[in-house]
Formats: sequence, C-alpha cells, structure tokens
Amino acid sequence: MKDKLLQAFTNLVDSIISAAPKVAVGIVLAIGALLVAKAIEALLRSVLTRVGFDSLVGKVGIDKALQRLGLRQQLTLLVPRMTYFLVLMLLTQTAVDALGLTAISGAIAAFFAYLPNIVAALLLLVLGSAVGQFAGQTVEQSAQSSGIDFAPALGRLVSGAILFVCAMMAIAQLKIDTDIVRIVTSFVLGGAALAFGLSFGLGTRDIVRNMAAGFYARKVLQVGKPIEIAGQRGVLAAITPTHVVVESEGQETAIANSVILDHVTRQ
Repeated sequence: MKDKLLQAFTNLVDSIISAAPKVAVGIVLAIGALLVAKAIEALLRSVLTRVGFDSLVGKVGIDKALQRLGLRQQLTLLVPRMTYFLVLMLLTQTAVDALGLTAISGAIAAFFAYLPNIVAALLLLVLGSAVGQFAGQTVEQSAQSSGIDFAPALGRLVSGAILFVCAMMAIAQLKIDTDIVRIVTSFVLGGAALAFGLSFGLGTRDIVRNMAAGFYARKVLQVGKPIEIAGQRGVLAAITPTHVVVESEGQETAIANSVILDHVTRQ
C-alpha cells in the first residue's frame, strides 16, 4: 500500500514537472496577450481621436443608427474596446494551443469562423437603420408638402418597413431559421391588407357612388341650363366629380351626384 501511494505521488510530481514548461509558456503568452491587446487598444483609440472619427460618422448618420440599435457609447471608445477583445481572443488561442487545450482552441476558432456573419449582420442593421431613417424623413417631408395629415405616421411606417427587411436579412446572415418569422409576418401583413381593403372600400363607397353618378350626369345634363333636382330649382353651374352645383338667387348649392339617381331630375 505504501509503495502504491509513493508511486502515485511520484507520477503526480512527474506530471507537474513535465507540464511546468507548458504552463510557464501559457502564462507568459497570456501576459503578453494582455499587454499587446492593451497597446493596440490605446493606439487605435489615439488614432481615432486624432482623425475625429466620431464627427466623421456623425456626418453620415451612423451614430444615430447605432443609438437606435441601443449602442450609445462613442465609437472612439467602442471600436478600440472591441478590437481589444478580438486581439485578446486571438492571442489566447495561441496560448491554449501551447498548453494543448484543443477544446478551448477549437471553440475560439469556431467563433472567429462565425465572426464574419456577425459583422455582416451588424452592418446590415446599421445600414438599414440609416437608410430607413433617410427614406422615412424623405417620405414624411413629401407627404407634408402634399398636405397629407398623417405624414409623420407614413414616414415611420416606411422607415420601420425598411428596418424590418434589413433585420430579416441580418437574421439570415446569422444562420438563424426565419421560416416562423416569415409565416407570422405573412399572416400579419395579410390581415392588415384585408382590414385596410375592407375599411377603405366601406368608407369610400359613397364617394365611388357619387363619382359614378357624376359620370352619368355629365352625359345627360348640360351646364348653364335650368334644372330641378329633388325640389331644388336653379341653374346648373357645374358638375364636379362628386357634386352638382345649382345656382339660385345668387347662391350656390352643392348636391351630391347620387341624388340624381335617387330623385326625379328635370332640365
């Protein structure tokens, strides 16, 4: 029993002694990785500050796009910090390789293989947010100049639609299944289109009826001649798309075109 314990202890000591060089190399590499990553972060922050990186991205609206995505930190601080972690992970992979930790090294390698997808997704979100904001503002200004009352809502709708499309593209870049999202979106859009069609059709049926009656009125009635519509007498002054204008004793009366179909009209 004593010999077995002695042999086990001896094997443990031999394992520690054989692993000591690898551990020492790993510690040195880890310290070196921290120093190099910190140096690169400080250098990059200094360069970005000198060139006025924040003001440059502010001119093209990227900072506002990032703020809408929840990133409110200045890019001169955010970009160097992200670079620090990436460099640290890259150098850490070298350290764990030296220690023979293949599982950790494989995980880091898989992350770096997936990193382009993350970058592409972020770029799509930033680009979609910037383009959506520009398109929304353009549509809102055009609608306001045209006298549309719901111009701000229309601008937000356009901006949200563009951002939604870019978000779907970003999710696809991350290799996440979007079938459920597409199905739900199709149902929602279909229901919204049906509701809009019904409300528009029911709300404008009187207008459509008046316009159809106006087409008929322009065929059979003559402007400038006396007319009697539903007991209203006078001179037919004009036929608009939805109303006929009857002038009597210096006053003009607008009568819906559909009245011509429902009542006796004499001219």
